[in-house]
Amino acid sequence: MLACTHSECWSQFLEFIREKCSSAEYENWFTPITLVDASEEGVRLSVPNVFVREYLLSNYKKELCDFLPQKGAGEPSIEFVISEQQPQHLAPSEIVKEPAVDHLSLQRLRLNKLYTFQNFIEGPSNQFVKSAAQGVAMHPGKSYNPLFIHGGVGLGKTHLLHSIGHHILQSNKRLQISYITTEGFVNDLVEHLRGKTLDKMKRFYRNLDVLLIDDIQFLQNRMNFEEEFCNTFESLIHQSKQIVITSDKPPSQLKLSERLIARMEWGLVANIGTPDLETRVAILQHKAEQKGLKIPHRVAFFIAEHIYNNVRQLEGAINRLSAYCRMMQQEVTEDIAQQTLGNLFEEGPKKQVSVDDILSSVSSMFNVKVSELRGTSREKKIAFPRQIAMYLAKELLSDSLMKVASSFGGKTHSTVIHAWKKVSKQVETDETLRRQILLAKRNIEA
Repeated sequence: MLACTHSECWSQFLEFIREKCSSAEYENWFTPITLVDASEEGVRLSVPNVFVREYLLSNYKKELCDFLPQKGAGEPSIEFVISEQQPQHLAPSEIVKEPAVDHLSLQRLRLNKLYTFQNFIEGPSNQFVKSAAQGVAMHPGKSYNPLFIHGGVGLGKTHLLHSIGHHILQSNKRLQISYITTEGFVNDLVEHLRGKTLDKMKRFYRNLDVLLIDDIQFLQNRMNFEEEFCNTFESLIHQSKQIVITSDKPPSQLKLSERLIARMEWGLVANIGTPDLETRVAILQHKAEQKGLKIPHRVAFFIAEHIYNNVRQLEGAINRLSAYCRMMQQEVTEDIAQQTLGNLFEEGPKKQVSVDDILSSVSSMFNVKVSELRGTSREKKIAFPRQIAMYLAKELLSDSLMKVASSFGGKTHSTVIHAWKKVSKQVETDETLRRQILLAKRNIEA
């Protein structure tokens, strides 16, 4: 009976958290957690990695203690089991495992040994494309052929390309694989033309089982080279050989021939987007762990809030922070992060913000009407979002307090000041509120 009760308590905790946090946060941090069993002593949870465990204990320890039994010193009675998260659509026998490293093959293929599926941090922006890449790695030439991955700089396209190569190299050693950048392909073609050995090059590429080609956008405005690539492409596809291509743009936006664009759109075109805040935090924590750097969760959020367009910059930030803290023999803090990484921090594009923009964003976030925010209701579900809107108005607008107050149904400037002070104080200790306000600012300024 107790086991059943604790199991129900865990379900109630999840329902409570679902209402408290954003859907992205819930999907990233709570959906992967599985209840293994519940007993008189507490519950056992399966988590995909240590970051999920640390996130849960760092941010929701009090709530866990409210719903679950305690084992003393205010610690929830939970046993964690670390197990790699498995894509839901894959059978257990098909899960992509970390490949053993064949150093000669890696040198020949020029694959980065760190670019594996296991080291690729998954989030809502890249979940689909990672699953597609894993499908290709497990069944080359049989699904998603060609696979065309596109997205901005530093978001993980090359990482996935290398991951595919690693897995195929390990699980299908007889397959002939080639990873090459588009510039490398062009240079290869030039060298063989000079040496009058073009037939040798054609035989090499057209006898491959898997061709991984990076940055196809560099083939634009090179008609002669495009012709040879297109012929190679068609030859491999007609033999049911796997092709994976990356680009900074989708095929339709590339300045290439209609023939090649049509060929690249034959299979699956998948976009890899900018990672959300929680995914960036997971990436930072993962990179820090690889460097042996202990980075507090709050500091990781602070950095992720300011570096948001490029995963490579996140890695560079950890490298710089690690070097500084090691040389200065200091612990990682927000002040040190600001001091060390300030020139990497990005500012979102600014636009002229109005009270209407603020009210619209807050009403959407807290599911209240704009008219209610301008009204006089003192219900907590309306009054608190109104105070947040006033706080944001004082933070983001250069208008006088009198003008701001009048926008809220004729309130006084002292009401705005009171709201600003209350929210400012609460945001210092309430991490969820701090992230909600950050998200509201992003929506307002976007």
